[in-house]
This record gives sequence, C-alpha cells and structure tokens, in this order.
Amino acid sequence: MAKECFVCKKSVVSGNTVSHSNKHNKRMWKPNLQKIKILVDGTPRREYVCTRCLRFGKIERA
Repeated sequence: MAKECFVCKKSVVSGNTVSHSNKHNKRMWKPNLQKIKILVDGTPRREYVCTRCLRFGKIERA
C-alpha cells in the first residue's frame, strides 16, 4: 500500500457517514501520516510514519 504507516501498518479505513434521515454516504478515514527520514537497519530512508508512532518513539529519526 502506498499510504500506510511504516511501523504499525495503519492505513485508510472506509465506512459510511449516516445523516439524521439515515442516508448513508461512503467516506474514508485517513491516518495522520508524516513523511520523515528514519533509520532502517542503519541506513536513512524516507518513509511514512503515523503521528502516534512518532509520539511514542517507536522509530529512530535519522
């Protein structure tokens, strides 16, 4: 997948918005992904990482 978190594999989720009159409209929920430079096996790479993984320090920045 193109836009998913490199660490936790979080990606787009689809579902419905439901109005008061019970009409269903398709929509997408997107994770807050940031493209940052991280160390992967000792080499720096640019990857998408979600802000939750960034906040909890699950990656090492390059």
